[in-house]
Amino acid sequence: MSMTTILLTILGIAIFVFGLLFSIAWHELGHLSTAKLFGIRVPQYMVGFGPTMWSRKKGDTEYGIKAIPAGGYIRMIGMFPPGADGKLEARSTSPWRSMIEDARSASFEELEPGDEDRLFYTRKPWKRVIVMFAGPFMNLVLAVAIFLGVAMTFGFETQTTDVAGVQKCVISQSEKRQTCKGSDPVSPAQAAGLKVGDKIVAFNGQKVDDWSTLSDRIRDTIGPATITVSRDGQEQTLHAVLAKNAVAKKDSHGEVIPGKFISAGYLGFAAKTEIVPLSFGDSVVRMGDMVENGVDSIIALPSKIPALWDAAFQGGERAADSPVGVVGAARIGGEVMNLDVPAQSQVAMMLFVLATFNLSLFLFNMLPLLPLDGGHIAGALWEALRRNTARVFKRPDPGPFDVAKLMPVAYVVAGVFICFTLLVLVADVVNPVKLT
Repeated sequence: MSMTTILLTILGIAIFVFGLLFSIAWHELGHLSTAKLFGIRVPQYMVGFGPTMWSRKKGDTEYGIKAIPAGGYIRMIGMFPPGADGKLEARSTSPWRSMIEDARSASFEELEPGDEDRLFYTRKPWKRVIVMFAGPFMNLVLAVAIFLGVAMTFGFETQTTDVAGVQKCVISQSEKRQTCKGSDPVSPAQAAGLKVGDKIVAFNGQKVDDWSTLSDRIRDTIGPATITVSRDGQEQTLHAVLAKNAVAKKDSHGEVIPGKFISAGYLGFAAKTEIVPLSFGDSVVRMGDMVENGVDSIIALPSKIPALWDAAFQGGERAADSPVGVVGAARIGGEVMNLDVPAQSQVAMMLFVLATFNLSLFLFNMLPLLPLDGGHIAGALWEALRRNTARVFKRPDPGPFDVAKLMPVAYVVAGVFICFTLLVLVADVVNPVKLT
């Protein structure tokens, strides 16, 4: 490995770490700003975990950076209400009860005179929902802003209706070969006289402007068809007889499903790819697809654990869609800086990685599980439902919902997350996902 490669890798990792720290700080800023807006006292605003590297106190909040850039937090007074007896601290021989009371007392450990009206749990449920939602929402805003900026100014690699290559024969796409055999029939494109550099402008007399439309019309046609091409500045009409062939299956968004094939019309040419900026509408649609894919990925996480274990400890192949942690994403950042592509492409790819990371932070934090933000949101919504129901049926106010009682479950969830994070970390070190 050359010194240039090493330096570029370090640069890529450093850029990603800076983006990571900014994303975390941006997330916590959402919590901080809304908490202060609603009069909740926030003693600490920290980016990172572990030993404090730098801090400064302004007003009643200490702002700081810690050594491990793997997260961040703000500390709010009174996250949990007092117990049923009105006390902030109690002890029990039950380990589960001890967890609950430890969490309750920790949320009041920095209580000062005058804080009685600045406690988190005393705020109305809708205000607590806003405070807890504001953090993930900031990540969503950042992800959308970065994605739309990249999509509309730089663009994405897109297949066009220009011909980049002509297949000489008909080969089933389910077969892993490119070389024609003597028994293979001539491809319809070759027989029709399609040439590299042609631009297909119409299919069966109907105008086509994009690859998706052209591809669908080709797949829907078996038999005679006319192909209008622009060649050397003039339009020509070619006549082809499309064959029935096994071609890659597409999902509802037009994306190829790896390893899946269907029988459909086949012409036999490769479409040219170009980096094309998207319109605002197309960018929004593409962003929607990205969100949907993110949700699907989170739902599929448990099913990917066996393959992840195999890749980490048994030398199995690391799938391209395998879960990636902070270390893996940083390595990808290093690889991006070593790609033989224009600098603007490297910048766009780094920004896209950062946008994906922020979207993942939003989706993950919205899971209705403690200690995630979504768990606190679920607790506040449940409290609102209980109190409003009691009001409608003229029953006594049940009071604040004691989220502290869910802390044993939160510890279990946190333990599962830590184990999963360690598994991903090992896989990212010994068998990382690499750019293709």
